[in-house]
Amino acid sequence: MTVVAYCLAAAVLRGQSMTGEVRLHVEDPGSLGAGDSFIHTVSQSFMKRVAIIFFMLAVPLFSQINTGELRLKVTDPSGRGFKTTVQIVSHANQYRSAISTDEEGNLTAQRLPYGIYRVEIKQAGFAEVSESVEIRSSLPTERTIQLKLTPVSQSVQVSADTLINPDQAGSVNQIGADFINNRVGSVPGRSIQDLVNSQPGWLYEGNAVLHPRGSEYQTQFVVDGIPLIDNRSPSFGPEIEADDVQSISIYTAGIPAEYGRKMGGVVEVNTVQDPQPGFHGQVILSGGSFDSAGAFAEGQYTWGKNVFGASASGDMTSHYLNPVVIQNYTNTGTIGAFSAHYQRELTPNDRLSLMGWYEFSRYQIPNEQVQQAAGQLQTADNIETMGIVSYQHSFSPNALLDLHGMGRDNANDFYSNSNSTPIEIQQHNYFREIYFRGNLTVIHGRNEIKVGVESDNLFLHENFNYNITDPSQYDPGTPLTFGFQAHRPELEQAGYAQDLIHLGNWTINAGIRWDHYQLIANRQAVGPRFAISRYFPSQDLVVHFSYDRVFQTPSFENILLSSSTAATTLNPISLQLPVEPSKGNYYEAGLTKVFFKNLRLDANYFRRVVNNFADDDQINNTTISFPIAFHNAIIYGAEGKLELPDWKRFSGFLSYSYEVGNAWNPVTGGLFLGAAAAIPTTGHFPVSQDQRNTLRGRLRYQVTSRLWLAGGIEYDSGLPFQFQCDPTLPLDQCIAGEVATYGQAVVDRVNFARGRIYPSFLVNASAGADIYKSDRLYMRFQADSQNLTNVVDVIDFGGLFSGNAIGPSRSFTLRLTTRF
Repeated sequence: MTVVAYCLAAAVLRGQSMTGEVRLHVEDPGSLGAGDSFIHTVSQSFMKRVAIIFFMLAVPLFSQINTGELRLKVTDPSGRGFKTTVQIVSHANQYRSAISTDEEGNLTAQRLPYGIYRVEIKQAGFAEVSESVEIRSSLPTERTIQLKLTPVSQSVQVSADTLINPDQAGSVNQIGADFINNRVGSVPGRSIQDLVNSQPGWLYEGNAVLHPRGSEYQTQFVVDGIPLIDNRSPSFGPEIEADDVQSISIYTAGIPAEYGRKMGGVVEVNTVQDPQPGFHGQVILSGGSFDSAGAFAEGQYTWGKNVFGASASGDMTSHYLNPVVIQNYTNTGTIGAFSAHYQRELTPNDRLSLMGWYEFSRYQIPNEQVQQAAGQLQTADNIETMGIVSYQHSFSPNALLDLHGMGRDNANDFYSNSNSTPIEIQQHNYFREIYFRGNLTVIHGRNEIKVGVESDNLFLHENFNYNITDPSQYDPGTPLTFGFQAHRPELEQAGYAQDLIHLGNWTINAGIRWDHYQLIANRQAVGPRFAISRYFPSQDLVVHFSYDRVFQTPSFENILLSSSTAATTLNPISLQLPVEPSKGNYYEAGLTKVFFKNLRLDANYFRRVVNNFADDDQINNTTISFPIAFHNAIIYGAEGKLELPDWKRFSGFLSYSYEVGNAWNPVTGGLFLGAAAAIPTTGHFPVSQDQRNTLRGRLRYQVTSRLWLAGGIEYDSGLPFQFQCDPTLPLDQCIAGEVATYGQAVVDRVNFARGRIYPSFLVNASAGADIYKSDRLYMRFQADSQNLTNVVDVIDFGGLFSGNAIGPSRSFTLRLTTRF
């Protein structure tokens, strides 16, 4: 990275997402260019232009989505600020934090997901305090608590049920700091993906590509208020490190109108922030099977109105992607990341934030048996540089303006050696992105009204070349070599308005969004969003219903090549159609019920009807794919999750998903050559994510105050696949060919008669111990073992539109966490 790029990254702002903030005050009784060459030699003129844009955007405000802020002040009986420790707890949001007030008794807790929180203060000489605080707006919530001297057997206490959010209009899955910190160890590059995959409605295809409720490549990550709409799986984008995250909110229905473009699922990530003054941080060392090793370090220094933080991480492994055979050939990976952020409260009503982010990943592509014997070596890398600037201004306690600006460069490269078979591929793709969003939030009576605009400009550059090394694997007449270069801007704009209405025990979230998309196609759409819920206090029950009209932009990986007339020269038989955006209707009805004050059930029924259903076409077992689309798809199912936040010494969850998904021909977008162009024009087939039954569970037991044990299960009923067999050959002979390619152990896990992979049942176990604990230093050791029964976990089986993918065999990870 050039010096200019580095300085720019250090000068950007960190945004806030849908969370809230609390400030607490306590008073004393006595007294926060082209391809691969571009990313290495970014032009100074371009970076200077981006820097100018960043600082122009520093005048606006800092967007918050579904989080809020608590500003708390604690005083003594005389009204003076008092320094003490405050415990803030929300079981529904898996949030628990002990925060100290400053010398004047003030405390600010930021990025709090909406919900009910319990604020507890236990201070010697004063009556214990337990009060409930509801965060249901992005505007700061202010609260003052006055401590009282301890009379005989008296305390000020308000009981608050924090296991249910009565004002939540739709269903949201929350993952808090405890779950993140005690998670099962992951293969490097997929720590966040594994957390999301534990939730109902989500499942993996190959290489940790997340698929929410049957959607393909329609997941967006929102990091501190900034949406990332490109594929963030290990084979496409650098990792978002889970150790740098304090909470995750996950939406698959009832999605607020400020979210758009990728609507299969929204994963809102809030990074770690410690509001306490002074220097705080953590260092995490990990290692385990597959020669894996990693290190993560994060620190934050808070002084006065200023907060500065930085983090760095690095990992290496010999199991980066999912192998295609059980031998795990050529699968090493190295990843690294660096980020820095600065935040300052300019005035009590103005906050400025800057953030810089640099990440890279370099890895090998797993070989099949024949490829390994031939000496094939394919490698890929991804490098990303990003800067964010945000500003927030409060006009009054009831009006808030937020603005975000972001610029980033992302490069994806793919290399093949001369021994590659049946094809040698070289790819050098990159894009530059300039993003802006602004919101105005106003509270008026029962209404919280939010209006905003969004603009995203991507400048796509593609450079693709191939050389066929085994012509027998391709149709006669296919050119042995091919090269393609192109660049084009993708322009997207949006405007939205929504109203969150509280009517006693009713909550309504009504919104509307306008989107415009321009790349190969030029399209626009208006989509209403509506969610309603009713809270029954006597039953500890919330019932809800939501409807989302969605407009989803297609994946932009290799979209210029698949849309170019040059691609049709590859085969005289071809089908090429522009990939249009998807439009659809999402419906969900469900309930949240609390049993025995400790157990929560979330249950939902959903139905999705999508026109121009998006999918992808992958080249063999590489990480190179092309967007395609089918006429329409219908996906429906039911989900349930039982959660036990804390009961005696037990905590855990059990999630289940039932899903049925079918897509209908004909093809409406994409490039198909040769035999692949002979796709039926009628009929329907299961979507590649049509996994009928998915089960995830984990139970943790606190043996002593310093030792805990946990066990978990994963059950997948198996994904469908489309097996291609030459009609002139018997099926047994075709299957024998698959054995030669992937091995007998893999083929034994496939049911060719049903066209589905056999079910898999995996078991994991963990143990953790606090090995040192004091007011200033905390050290914890954790050991995890996964796939204890060593199942050959075939996730995908090579077919018409996908490659092969096998999950990790029996493995273990060790993790040492030090916080200070």
